[in-house]
Amino acid sequence: MDISGKRMVENLKAIDYVRLSGTEGETKAANYIAEKIRELGAEPVIETFDVPFYTIEKVKLEALEPFYKEYEVTGYGFSGNNAKDGIEAELKYLEGFDDLSLQNTEGKIVLFVGGINAGIFEKLIKAGAVGFIGVCGSYLDKKGTFDIEERMLREQHLVNGVIPGVCVHVNDAVAMVDKGVKKVRLTLSQNETTAKSRNVTTFIKGTTYPDEIVSITAHYDSVVFSHGMFDNGSGTVNNLEMLRYYLKNQPKRSLRFVFCGSEERGLYGSRAFVDQHPDEVKQTRLCCNVDMTGPVLGRDIVRITGEDKIVHAIDYYAKVNGHGATVYQDTYPSDGMPYALCGVPAVNFYRKAAEGTTNIHSRNDTLSRITAKSLESTGKFIVEVMNTIINAEVFPFDRKLPENMEQKTKTLLSNMPGYKDKDKESSNSQAKK
Repeated sequence: MDISGKRMVENLKAIDYVRLSGTEGETKAANYIAEKIRELGAEPVIETFDVPFYTIEKVKLEALEPFYKEYEVTGYGFSGNNAKDGIEAELKYLEGFDDLSLQNTEGKIVLFVGGINAGIFEKLIKAGAVGFIGVCGSYLDKKGTFDIEERMLREQHLVNGVIPGVCVHVNDAVAMVDKGVKKVRLTLSQNETTAKSRNVTTFIKGTTYPDEIVSITAHYDSVVFSHGMFDNGSGTVNNLEMLRYYLKNQPKRSLRFVFCGSEERGLYGSRAFVDQHPDEVKQTRLCCNVDMTGPVLGRDIVRITGEDKIVHAIDYYAKVNGHGATVYQDTYPSDGMPYALCGVPAVNFYRKAAEGTTNIHSRNDTLSRITAKSLESTGKFIVEVMNTIINAEVFPFDRKLPENMEQKTKTLLSNMPGYKDKDKESSNSQAKK
């Protein structure tokens, strides 16, 4: 089978830079993918869409009492400009977000560990917090070897208002609490706007069942600071290899390749594609999404957002052909989910790296963590599995989701920016009539 790990590595080298949503890096990668598609003999199409975009102009966190110290921080995107001239307030460490922990929070800047979902953000606003400090990193981090995470709020956070926030390294957070910092000044100004992101697509017409489509997706964007070789340069180059293979080995069913932009910001690329191509999505029988391959130590995973019989079929195939893989039913927070929301089953392939061997969403997601041999092994497995489906005499799976997967998909997507439950909107509209 002509699937080459060496070619994949060469393509990875060509996109070995930060490819953040809405930036020149992402555009450069989209143009490279389009160029490779054209070299392979297919016709690329670049489709643009708008994404939320912010630029932090000034960010600072200072301890004021009982001593002065400035801390290295990053600003939360879309947390507004209320602190552009600096907010001075008492610091409060929140051990939790229960009613007891939130007592006496009004007028204070709060520090907490962990993520901040929409529910927690609403509690902070209702409790009267005037700013917040999130925490990232590990106490094992050595100065100069890490970046403080750059985080952002999403639309669902902002329903009840906005307060400014920054992110600080855990070692500084520990010192602030341990040394009894009582008063801080938080300064944050940013430009909040929109930018253009891009999907790169191409199409191979099926020889026997051209009206039945299988969509093959992978996102090519990365996060700030990260070259994203594992997440998800690896999936991108895997799908370029799949495109090469199917151009030489014409499939019975039509294939739509979608190289998605802005996945890391909330699946914007795949959501834009299904919104822009509703008629094609109705003809789509399955989505194959590839998200992270290539580490030597680890195990291939196939996560099925679909019926049990898809799980059983792929698990059977893996065992019969001697390829170690874990196959199970679940949602997966990547580009297959907008398809699943439309009733298209999604088969999500990825390689779960052994602990300590990779580090995504950081400067450490580098090409050195990936090998051609591992890329090729997983790539061949994916093509072998997909061949049995794409070239079946009768499509083996129904175009539907079981109720449990449908509900889990809606729940997962409800945490994405701009998500609207169309069934709920329709129901509300009917009720108003």
